[in-house]
Amino acid sequence: MINPRKLSTAVLLTGLWVFSSQVAQAQVGFADAELAIEHVAGNVYMVQRPGGGGNIGAFIGPDGVLLVDSLFAPMTGNLVEVVGEVTDSEIRFLINTHIHGDHVGGNANLAEMGVVIFAHDNTRVKFLEESSHFPRGGGSFAPRQPVAARPVVTYNDAISFHLNGEEVHAFLAPPAHTDGDTFVYFPESDVLHLGDVFRTTSYPIVDKFNGGTLRGTIAALDLAIDMAGPETRVIPGHGLEVVGRAEMVEFRDMILDIRDRVYAMIREGMHLDEIMAARPTAAYDAQWGQEASWTAIDFVPLAYYELGGAGRLEDRQ
Repeated sequence: MINPRKLSTAVLLTGLWVFSSQVAQAQVGFADAELAIEHVAGNVYMVQRPGGGGNIGAFIGPDGVLLVDSLFAPMTGNLVEVVGEVTDSEIRFLINTHIHGDHVGGNANLAEMGVVIFAHDNTRVKFLEESSHFPRGGGSFAPRQPVAARPVVTYNDAISFHLNGEEVHAFLAPPAHTDGDTFVYFPESDVLHLGDVFRTTSYPIVDKFNGGTLRGTIAALDLAIDMAGPETRVIPGHGLEVVGRAEMVEFRDMILDIRDRVYAMIREGMHLDEIMAARPTAAYDAQWGQEASWTAIDFVPLAYYELGGAGRLEDRQ
């Protein structure tokens, strides 16, 4: 197991990654957040914080622990503790599914403990940028992660891990949430971790600042659905529970329906103001539009412009 003294030193030495001063204040409470761990299937567990954001996959066995994502930096101590509830094995490897802070914030702490970090080439490039640009709130900036947080092993298409009697596959998805989205599949356990390409709490977040696309989101979900069988368990990047293939199909079909509605309105000559007033997401808002920081107000314009929308009504007057 990881030495608690080494953990404490790492946490103290690692700066807190924040979106803004307000978020920085909010993150102080993350150190006290009670994480929960649940068995998913086979060798795979899910670690979850209150609210179900940044869900972690934990592949556990006698050869060591492989984590998928790392939550925010102040949660590292609790993360190590909760993993220790189900295994005495050492945390050895970490795969980042993409660049966002709730998935990479704990990287530097874990690296200080000797954990080796893996990510797609495109995701590592984002670690090197002077600041990070994110989609929520119309676009927000954050300082880049510390040097210690950077992945030290990257891959172009895919990489495999051979441990705990299983061959784990991590591979690049189509440019969906970002252009570096990694899916992780545990074939013997029959578990998929899809990062933030798949969520059960909101409309899809297409991070255009980091290479995400609506077209790629649909393609990535098609890929995951094709891979999944009737018993496959799916860990969503954001969501309160582990789900299955049917929930992915529901999410994909919702996106397709909204896309088709918006495109039909564009073809009729409607501009963004008119489409927003027509509420193409009305049938889905009760289920998918309740996350205050990402609603139809955020999602529909992204779909509109990617589908070739011409602008706002007021721009043509």
